[in-house]
Amino acid sequence: MTGNIFENASLDNAIASLKNDLLDATGPKISTMRNYRFAILHYDPRQEFKLRDRIRRLTDDLKSQGWNVLLISLHCLLLDRLKREEPRILDSLIRTEGRLYKKDPDRALNHLRDKIALDIEGTDGIAQDVITLINEFTNQYPDQADRTLIFLGRAGSLYPFFRSSALLKHIDGKTKNLPVVLLYPGERRDLNALSFMGELPSDRDYRPRIYS
Repeated sequence: MTGNIFENASLDNAIASLKNDLLDATGPKISTMRNYRFAILHYDPRQEFKLRDRIRRLTDDLKSQGWNVLLISLHCLLLDRLKREEPRILDSLIRTEGRLYKKDPDRALNHLRDKIALDIEGTDGIAQDVITLINEFTNQYPDQADRTLIFLGRAGSLYPFFRSSALLKHIDGKTKNLPVVLLYPGERRDLNALSFMGELPSDRDYRPRIYS
């Protein structure tokens, strides 16, 4: 019970700090770099539903103060891409994964990862879908950049197919310099070292400020 109390407090404190920086009197201050307005809100993957509840509350609060907030579900983007595949390709992928799993689960996972990665990685993958959604949303509010916020959520659905650090690299410079916050499920193992879902090796390739 005690552990849950401390975990909840940590998540609430991180969101409170993010909110304070967003509402700074001089404009959003989620980054020390003027032309790099990305941030990461780190949380324990076991707190996924608590995180969604807190982000919903924060979104409602910001909207009541005149903000425009877009929550992009990376899970939905992944499913949309899979749905665009021909049924025969998906059927073949499922059959092969099932056959390999009986022999070697790790081999089955690697096969699935290699095939799905072709459709979601790189500049033409999910990153492009994110950029398109941001552009469509912000075009509705062309003069409100300092009161527009983008959340990238449900990142856990990309595990183990895609590293979120790669996503941020691909969208860097293509988000009209709007505040973008990645909701990151994983472990923080150093000042700038994050382990995606607490499973992958620590990735230090992060430039954004980390709220944790």
